[in-house]
Amino acid sequence: MSKRTLFAALVLSSALSTAALSTTALAADPAVYKIGGIFAMTGASPHYGKVMSAGAQLAVDEINAQGGIDGIRLQLVIEDHKSGSAQAAVAGMNRLIDVEGVKAVLPSFSTVTLATMPIGDQKKVMMINGGGVSAQTVGTSPYMFNIRSMASDLAAGIAHRAAEQGAKKLAQIAIKSEFGDATIAATTKAWEGMGLKMVAAEQFQADAANIDTQVAKLRASQPDAIANWPTTPQAGLAVKRMRELGMKQPVYCMEWTAEDTKVAGKHAEGVEVVTDYFAATDENPWSKRFADAYRAKFGEMPDFYAANYYEGVYVIAELIRRAKAKGGDYYSGERLVQALWENPTFDSVYGKTLTFRKNGVAQKPVAVFRLENGQQTFVKFTSGE
Repeated sequence: MSKRTLFAALVLSSALSTAALSTTALAADPAVYKIGGIFAMTGASPHYGKVMSAGAQLAVDEINAQGGIDGIRLQLVIEDHKSGSAQAAVAGMNRLIDVEGVKAVLPSFSTVTLATMPIGDQKKVMMINGGGVSAQTVGTSPYMFNIRSMASDLAAGIAHRAAEQGAKKLAQIAIKSEFGDATIAATTKAWEGMGLKMVAAEQFQADAANIDTQVAKLRASQPDAIANWPTTPQAGLAVKRMRELGMKQPVYCMEWTAEDTKVAGKHAEGVEVVTDYFAATDENPWSKRFADAYRAKFGEMPDFYAANYYEGVYVIAELIRRAKAKGGDYYSGERLVQALWENPTFDSVYGKTLTFRKNGVAQKPVAVFRLENGQQTFVKFTSGE
């Protein structure tokens, strides 16, 4: 081969390689980064879907207003799990992955998250939960992460709070579900681990209109305090019936919304809630900007659910940026997970930073609130360990 022919061949080879690399780079950039959300938009508890999706959408809007990720916009694609239907959640998860092409999903509710986790595993899609508290979502999938405190953290927080107020005998009430089972187990472990006595654990169906039998059994156990585990609006119903049936013991919850206050009415007074804590403060400018923007857009202050899903979108966006900076076919669940473990620390709307622990759960502030005149008043931070 002559030198001229060899040179021409090398030039052609170089041009073809460059074109191939260019095509690969272009193929790695989607037209839009779609983030999936599986929320309770209808069914018995649409309040959760409303605030979770609102927080996530606000984050998407903010990031897009700042130019997206290197000019590529984000899009939130929502599927409705109808307030806990595993069947609806699985169908929605499959649509998000197979039709919409998402690489990251924000699930909610423990039953929904557990139902969709095997799909995320199989199809290698990252999942960030900001609502469910089941311990079964922890350490069981390399693609599953939690930015909400888990049932074990919150149960420990409530155990510490009840014990410091002098309780020695605790009773529990929960819905018959995976969430209810897990929460009762976590609380029993925390309480008995402190050398104290669990005297009752009652459960009822999620659609039960009458829970008097369960409440009567709680009353008969003569507890010093009650751990009230149902979600909205059954948390409010349980408190209402306890008080109406003469139970005056302190009541502790890990879930409480304005809807529960409406259901419980005057009986909500004095109930304590131990949960994730989001508050807009002067010391944390991002929290103030978020709260002001949320109130301006939706007409109310954000709760921690809104904050969690807002933060979840920002975490995913940061992971996309990190993965993209390393080049190659970066837009995949595997690359997003890899980027997280290379640096598990992120800016947090809760203040300063959050860091994912080795079990995939981000440590969050656990706080005690007391219901006073229909409002949750901050009391103190407590141990979630």
